[in-house]
Amino acid sequence: MKQIVVIGAGAAGLMAAGVAASRGSRVVLLEKNDRAGKKLRITGKGRCNLTTAVDRDDLIKGFPGNGRFLYSAFHSFSNDDVREFFHARGMETKVERGNRVFPVSDKAEDVVRILRDFVMQNGTNVIYNEAVSQITLHEGKVHAVKSKDKEYRADAVILATGGMSYPTTGSTGDGYRLAERLGHSIVQPRPGLVPLVADEPWVKDLQGLSLKNVKAVSYNDKGKKINEDFGEMLFTHFGISGPIILSMSRDIGDYIYKKQKNVKVMLDLKPALSAEKMDERLQRDFDKYSRKMFKNALQDLLPQKLIPVIITLSGIDPEKECHHITREERHTLGYLLKNFSITISQTRPIKEAIVTAGGVNVKEVDPKTMESRLIQGLYLAGEVMDIDGYTGGFNLQAAFSTGFLAGQYASE
Repeated sequence: MKQIVVIGAGAAGLMAAGVAASRGSRVVLLEKNDRAGKKLRITGKGRCNLTTAVDRDDLIKGFPGNGRFLYSAFHSFSNDDVREFFHARGMETKVERGNRVFPVSDKAEDVVRILRDFVMQNGTNVIYNEAVSQITLHEGKVHAVKSKDKEYRADAVILATGGMSYPTTGSTGDGYRLAERLGHSIVQPRPGLVPLVADEPWVKDLQGLSLKNVKAVSYNDKGKKINEDFGEMLFTHFGISGPIILSMSRDIGDYIYKKQKNVKVMLDLKPALSAEKMDERLQRDFDKYSRKMFKNALQDLLPQKLIPVIITLSGIDPEKECHHITREERHTLGYLLKNFSITISQTRPIKEAIVTAGGVNVKEVDPKTMESRLIQGLYLAGEVMDIDGYTGGFNLQAAFSTGFLAGQYASE
């Protein structure tokens, strides 16, 4: 019977351990926390966006970070397979906006429970509070896994320790260090899906404001478009966050990281209105409130919290009565509402990121088996590798798919 040690009881590690054990291997799962799935429990604000319902062909497009590497993994264990895996174990799923898939119960705990049961029912020996310090080799092949006090003999090792985001859940880069000691190269870890830091001081005044149905477009320092998205966003005390900003942050952060230059995010606060329709709307509002001061005439158009900032940036006298506002001033206001500019100088730190970009270089991993090309018997799964996707269930799908493949081939 093959002896397999899995390091890390997150999404990838649990799937890998369960698959390997179900195929007849003797599996030991080592987790440095006191319980499994610590990060899984908080994903999707505790609801767990476990995969995406996009077509299989579109799965790869959801990964700006080495998506093509995942082709075999998704073919072996697709997003449909993930949903069927949980359905077969009594957990129904539902599809929400943006093809996001959640448990019908809205409880991440249900996802963790099913994975934990899958592991235990197949006879895996799960050991908590066990931090791994070293993977030892014998003649270029994995031989054992060492913790502070113990050594675990291994015919194969599956490294599924995650990245560096949310370090309180145990993702502290341990896997990078273990892999690097074995000769693997590490692509510099950096934030993947992460809030953005704005230069403008007025963002603090908008803290807590959520905007729906806005269009955001980012431009580099040369005025070239980086990316765009449509949907919901949030202002924070340091800048901007929310679904569309997190989705855009990967490419924006990459540009800032590589070029050391600022990025502009332009918000269209009223994307349903053309510039012409926007002007007509402003005319109607100013006619309606013709005798009111400008500062009291925007409540039909904008959230209350946003009005003082827009007034200041428009340069229009807030005390001016609406019937005295000039055509030029109105056009300036309309342009501002369609091109609300925010300067992004940096991302928030990696510890606040949802996912880590960077990690073990995928050129050193066989995409068909997840086995290391450098060390026989070493397999990798999940975020420890240099793979990262957009928000919306892509990253958990990658964890499940690579975990499945690693468990399958490690046990053969």
